[in-house]
Amino acid sequence: MATEIHGFAKPGFESVKDAFAHNFERDDAYRELGSSLAVYVKGELVVDLHAGWRDAERTIPWTKDTLVNIWSATKGVAALEVATLVDQGKLDYDALVSDYWPEYGCNGKEKTTVSQLMSHQAGLPGIEEPTTLEEFYDWDTVIGRLEKQAPMWEPGTKNSYHAMTYGFLAGELIRRATGLLPGDYLAESLAGPMNADVYIGLPESEEHRVSSLIPSPLQPPLQSDPAAAPPEAVIAVTNPDMEPTLPNQRAWRAAQIPAGNGHATAMGLARLYGAAANGGTLDCVTLMQPETVEAMCELQTDRVDILLGQPAMWRQGMSGNIMNMYGPHDTTVGHSGWGGSFGCLDIGHGVGIGYVLNQMGDSTVGDPRDALLCEKIFECVQ
Repeated sequence: MATEIHGFAKPGFESVKDAFAHNFERDDAYRELGSSLAVYVKGELVVDLHAGWRDAERTIPWTKDTLVNIWSATKGVAALEVATLVDQGKLDYDALVSDYWPEYGCNGKEKTTVSQLMSHQAGLPGIEEPTTLEEFYDWDTVIGRLEKQAPMWEPGTKNSYHAMTYGFLAGELIRRATGLLPGDYLAESLAGPMNADVYIGLPESEEHRVSSLIPSPLQPPLQSDPAAAPPEAVIAVTNPDMEPTLPNQRAWRAAQIPAGNGHATAMGLARLYGAAANGGTLDCVTLMQPETVEAMCELQTDRVDILLGQPAMWRQGMSGNIMNMYGPHDTTVGHSGWGGSFGCLDIGHGVGIGYVLNQMGDSTVGDPRDALLCEKIFECVQ
């Protein structure tokens, strides 16, 4: 029986709804269980779809208000937070990290810039000191370890995906600039004003609408054969070790991990990205000025990323459009998460997209479900 698709796609976007439905009929490991998609074009909501189930047993329907852990798509949210602070003059991409966070400026990190930190060039791809999950959930413990750690390379000379440390590094800049942890700043200054259902540190009051993640039957290459990976990549994903079902635990959901434990609806992500794509404003609420959005989207490095094994085209916390995973345009930037959830924007076409799901795929870069949706979305926009 075909999965019932709920919501709407405005005239001209019918093929997006067809592609969304197709993802539920796939005959491979990427077949959807539950997901939502929302798309804004030049400030107008043109797609709002949801379908499927919150659980593997298919007993709890997925609704438009279903939240799910979005893994590294959280990084894009953190990048938007930092951009708003750049817009306010509280942070500067060209400034030294130590200008805001003096304790960071030691052991070879003295000249690291905010831009280098935001574009995975800081040389701290993982935590060197052995770290338990309980310690990882404690903000001050992780920050203290990163403060005293020496970089694995001279900052600015290489880039390797800071899989989890990115969130703590960017998040501490947010805390130094505002006095608030990133999840609290998100709620107060972005998600709240934008009416966007996005959290870093999930309140217990929202647990009732969270979907569990369903792991892929396949494993990403780095987990399948870590011995074959370079040390910069191994440290990024093994300390502490993380299973794909870790976000199904309350302790993970409650912590603030701005690189990986965001929870969102598709609409929540789409509203944040839709605002950025529309010059920083959506529904009369302004997050930042157009020039700040442009600065956030500016290419910082086109070197091959050590962990990813290809150029990630890093921006200020955003990824470039690797392998056309966000459609056909080089101007599209965003961030995807382990398993397939993503948010992206294209300022040239005014497009902001949010997509969240619970059946994880195994791709390290790109997901065929995401690629199909983005392809159809941009075909309709042109």
